[in-house]
Amino acid sequence: MGTIRLTAAQAMVKWLSVQLTEEGERYIDGMWAIFGHGNVAGIGEALHAYRDVFPTWRGQNEQTMAHAAIAYAKGKKRTRAMAVTSSIGPGSTNVVTAAALAHVNRLPLLIVAGDVFANRKPDPVLQQVEDFDDGTISANDCFKPVSRYFDRITRPEHLLSALPRALRVMTDPANCGPATIAFCQDVQAEAHDWPEEFFEPRVWYIRRPAPDAGELARVAAAIKGAKNPVIIAGGGVIYSQAEETLAAFAAKHNIPVAETQAGKSALPQSHPMSFGASGVDGSAAANAVSASADVVIGVGTRFQDFTTGSRTMFAEGAKLVSVNIHGYDAAKHGAEALVADAKVALELLTDLLGDYRAEACDPAAREDWLRAVDAYCARPEDQDALPTDGQVIGAVQRATGESAIAMCAAGTMPGALKLLWQPSQGGYHMEYGYSCMGYEVAGAMGLKLACPEREVICFVGDGSYMMANAELASAVMRRIPFTVVLTDNRGYGCINRLQTMGCGGEPFNNMYVDCNIEAQPEIDYVAHAASMGAHAVKASGTDALEAEIAAARARNIPTVIVIDTIAKDFPGTGLETSAGEHGYFWDVAVPQVSDREKQRNRYAEYITQIAQQTGMN
Repeated sequence: MGTIRLTAAQAMVKWLSVQLTEEGERYIDGMWAIFGHGNVAGIGEALHAYRDVFPTWRGQNEQTMAHAAIAYAKGKKRTRAMAVTSSIGPGSTNVVTAAALAHVNRLPLLIVAGDVFANRKPDPVLQQVEDFDDGTISANDCFKPVSRYFDRITRPEHLLSALPRALRVMTDPANCGPATIAFCQDVQAEAHDWPEEFFEPRVWYIRRPAPDAGELARVAAAIKGAKNPVIIAGGGVIYSQAEETLAAFAAKHNIPVAETQAGKSALPQSHPMSFGASGVDGSAAANAVSASADVVIGVGTRFQDFTTGSRTMFAEGAKLVSVNIHGYDAAKHGAEALVADAKVALELLTDLLGDYRAEACDPAAREDWLRAVDAYCARPEDQDALPTDGQVIGAVQRATGESAIAMCAAGTMPGALKLLWQPSQGGYHMEYGYSCMGYEVAGAMGLKLACPEREVICFVGDGSYMMANAELASAVMRRIPFTVVLTDNRGYGCINRLQTMGCGGEPFNNMYVDCNIEAQPEIDYVAHAASMGAHAVKASGTDALEAEIAAARARNIPTVIVIDTIAKDFPGTGLETSAGEHGYFWDVAVPQVSDREKQRNRYAEYITQIAQQTGMN
């Protein structure tokens, strides 16, 4: 076998272009790039040389272009991914937040970050972060705690092992997450004689690990001994593509299913065993069956604090079972672990369970909850009054069909959507593991790239929109259509409610009216979005919102619909709302000492609530 002489950067791009999925598509679909000091000459030239076989897309901000890549991978159920490249200084550290988001959500992302000179001759170069006591440190070391794989390329031949290791992690269902290649800028441009076999096309297969026989038997026995089990469906169900398997399993064995943020839409809302959202922002129906369950079966969930009501949700003495691809997640909270692919595990469990059926769960509870949802989301009689978030969700639901995917990330809307949105299978996309404000617009673009056949509805509050909106311009340039529903409640309404109602505080520094400012802002979101080329309008009420959503389908660019909303009366906090007392405690520490009676009373309530927490590991 001969060799081929290329720079290290050229070799990387050429190699990435021939890494394939089982269907013969590129596993890394392409690279988002903002060029700067440390990646423009080496990586930039290489991307240009291979632009016909490995596309490059320009972003507006390193963090948000990485968010688009993450949303794409989530939309593809981790079967494909994207890469991002950045310069050596602020460009790289801008991506760190996105790396953490991908890490928390177990999503693949390839980060190729420019780095300082390996030869150190021109040090300190522009944008170099110097460690006074360690000459090997650069700004890219910030990626280490938020990457599943990290490597620094200080010689060209390092790529021969580093690149396959990075993709091994990204395609491993258990260890999936971001892989960071810190690529020294002088090494990018250095030539090397590469073995031709390195560039032979390679197919990456995603494993489906089968469970240990002993674990499988113990979990099957636990379920068989249960009278009132409940399933908590997490994102692992979707990544395993086990949606139909879960639907059949729940129906055959008469086990109600509650869902996490990541697991919502694994079952369509119409499935009779779909009891809705679990936990802090959960439905009355789901939380009732969870609280009375004698066996709780987690499938593909990491049992985050929202899902478990900060460890107060499940009945004392209930047995916890966890089916998960990673032993770390499967063993949480002292669960009986079943480490396996979700689809394989459910198929084997149903064989062992035979004709087992749980005692009949109360269908009336599910119907009562759905009626409450309908009432909360109903069209308001007064179209001149500010709508609630629930009424906005109801309008969007009425205006969309089976193809619609509701997506969001942070603020009030995640809790409201988890409780109120009634999706078809796959009709929900939420980034809530990291709850990252600013994910929404870029994420909608990435999601639409992953699912071009579906209608993508991006819910975003005015606070999140102000944090990161520039990828609207990228979507306009690339003609990527999606609809943004921008709810304007004039500040950080979600955190204001947590501050004032959840923690006993006073309104402070969240809503604009409570901030230390000289004048109240008058932000024209319509003009702002339109200035980037989007079609932008303001809806005067929910009827107008429905009409604008329908009109958006005819466009090949993003549509931004701004609607003013009321800053109060919402579901998803664990407080009583018009949808009923549905939520569970969420542990947010309350000050022990205060000169205000309201704060002292809230602390007394907090002490009572944390006493209900279990001692699970």
